[in-house]
Amino acid sequence: MTALFRSTWILATTSLLTVVSVSAFAQDVPAHHHQTVSGLTDEAPFLQENDAAMVKMMNDMAVKPTGDVNRDFVEMMLPHHQGAIDMAVAYLRYGNNEQLKRIAQEIIVDQQQEIAAMRMALGDPLPASDAVPTQVDPKDAKTTQSPHEETSSKAPAMQMMMMKPAN
Repeated sequence: MTALFRSTWILATTSLLTVVSVSAFAQDVPAHHHQTVSGLTDEAPFLQENDAAMVKMMNDMAVKPTGDVNRDFVEMMLPHHQGAIDMAVAYLRYGNNEQLKRIAQEIIVDQQQEIAAMRMALGDPLPASDAVPTQVDPKDAKTTQSPHEETSSKAPAMQMMMMKPAN
């Protein structure tokens, strides 16, 4: 088993277990926590967006085998990595923990790099660069940031833009 395959397998398994655990926990929230109904209502947009990302990821991972193990592997892994990006973007929209926001930004950068690496390994062209998803539109942000936090939160996005290959 190659190191890339092993690490990808571990990532996929860990992610699946996390999704299952989070789903089970999310269904049991009222029984285990003294959270108000309005607290759940406030979280509803995040849960809805996150659930949509997971459903899309799982559906897109169900690829029809082509007979090419390499291509089939990549075709299954691309939506898996994109799902992680979509979930991280959802957290950036609704989360308020600065440490977790930085982790979400790192997830986005790392997953985009892995997507590019897998495409290049197959000799596939890279898609055109998209807008940086780590920046949240100010009208969508729940919390306000000090000027220092705003500057520091842009650093990973700027670094990510520099790492993207030119078309």
